Amino acid sequence: MNYDLIVIGGGPAGYVGAIKAAQLGKKVACIEKERAGGTCLNWGCIPTKSLLRNAELYHLMAHRAAEFGFKIEGLSYDWSKIIGRSRDVSDKNAKGIEFLFKKNKVDYIRGEATVDRAGSVKVKLADGKEESHSAPKILISTGVVSRPMPGFEFNGKTVISSREAMVLTPQPKSMVIIGAGAIGIEFAYFFNTFGTKVTVVEMMPNVLPVEDTEVSQTLEKALTKQGIKIFTNTKTTKTETTETGVKITVADAKGVEQAIEADVCLVAIGVQPLLAGGNLRLELTERGYIKTNDRYETSSPGIYAAGDIIGPPWLAHVASYEAIQAVEGMFTDHKPKKVDVFPGCTYCNPQVASVGLTERAAKEKGLKFKIGKFPFLASGKAGAIGETVGFVKLLIGEPHGQILGAHIIGPEATEMIAELGLAITLEATHEEIEATIHAHPTLSEAVHEAAGQAFGQAIHI
Repeated sequence: MNYDLIVIGGGPAGYVGAIKAAQLGKKVACIEKERAGGTCLNWGCIPTKSLLRNAELYHLMAHRAAEFGFKIEGLSYDWSKIIGRSRDVSDKNAKGIEFLFKKNKVDYIRGEATVDRAGSVKVKLADGKEESHSAPKILISTGVVSRPMPGFEFNGKTVISSREAMVLTPQPKSMVIIGAGAIGIEFAYFFNTFGTKVTVVEMMPNVLPVEDTEVSQTLEKALTKQGIKIFTNTKTTKTETTETGVKITVADAKGVEQAIEADVCLVAIGVQPLLAGGNLRLELTERGYIKTNDRYETSSPGIYAAGDIIGPPWLAHVASYEAIQAVEGMFTDHKPKKVDVFPGCTYCNPQVASVGLTERAAKEKGLKFKIGKFPFLASGKAGAIGETVGFVKLLIGEPHGQILGAHIIGPEATEMIAELGLAITLEATHEEIEATIHAHPTLSEAVHEAAGQAFGQAIHI
C-alpha cells in the first residue's frame, strides 16, 4: 500500500499522530507490534491507575473506616480480581483506540516494522508473513522499555520491571524497589497498602528527585508513616538472587553497608530506547535516543520521530503533544514547537503534581521570586474529605508576578495542576489568579490562597 504517512508504534505518540494526520485528510497506516495504546495504555499509565484506585479504597476501608463512621468487619480482598480489573480497564481502552482508528480511517497493522531506507517500511505480521508499504513520510514512535541493572537482569519472577509488577502473582510478602522515581513510588504505595513489606532504595537525596525538594521531603514522611521503609542517599553495591528471592546490599552516604532480603526486587532505575529494526541508521543522542531537529525530523529526510524515543521527559502527554506538533508541521504551515512547559504527576497517596521550575532550578537560574504556600490543613474541603496532608506552593516571579513554577502535594493534586499549567502558558500573574473566583468549598481554593499568601494577603491562614 502507498500512504501519505506511516507511523511506527501505536502508543500515545503513535496513535495520536496517526489520527491527527487522518484528520488532516491524509492516508495513514499505524504499525504496532503488540496492541494499540502502547506501553502507556496496556502496561503503564492506565493499568497502574486502576491498581492505585484499588489501593486507595482498601487503605480507606482498612485503616480509616472508623474516622468516617463506618464499622467494617472481616474486610478482605481478592488479589487476582484486583489484577484482573486492571487488565480489563486496559483492554477496554485498547479497544477504544482501535475504534478511533476505524472512525478516522487509519489502517491499523499488527506486526513488527523494520526500515531499511526512507520511504519504505517492511512489516512482519503475526502469522509470519511479510509485506511492504511506502510513504514519503514516516513517523517513528517506538517508545522505551525498562532499563535493567547491569549484572542483575530481569527474570520476570524475582527480578522484575514495572510490566511484571502489574500482573505479579501471587502477591509477594516482601519487595525491594530500586529507584524512587514516579514508577518506583507508585508501586511502593500500591504493594505496601495491601500488606507487602516494601523497602525503597534511592541513590539521590530525596524520593521523586525531579520534584521540588520540599514536596519530596513531605512525601517521604507520609510514605514512611504508612509503613514503607525508605533509604535515600543510598547506593546499591551488590545484587544477587537467592533460593527464596533476592538479596540487595546497599551503602549509605558514609559507606556503611547492610543487606536487604526480599521475595522480589522491582528495578525502577529508568528506561532505555526501543529502536525500530532495519538497516537505516539514524543519528542518535549520546544516550541512544533518536536525534531530531526543530520539526521533529531525523537525520534522514522524510523520517520523523516523536515521543519517548527522542528522549526525556518520558511522559504520555508530552509524547502526544510532540506527535501532533510533528504531524501538523509535516502537512500544514504550522511551525512545530518543542516541549517547554509540561506537568509531571505521581499518583501515590498523597498525590504529587508540578509544572514549571522548582525552587532549586529558579535559584540556580538566579531568578528573583516570591513563594506562596497554602497547606491543605487550612482547606475546608480538604478537612471535609479527610485529606489534609500537603500543600500548594507557587513560585512567583519578580517584579512582574508571573508564575514560574507550581508544586502540589495532596488530594487530587494531579487534577489541580492543569490550572497552573494554563497560567504559565498564558503568562498569568498572581493577581489574575487572585482575581479569579474559585468555587467554595473546593480543593482548588488552595491555589487562590497560595497566590495571596506570597504577599501576605491569604485570608484563611
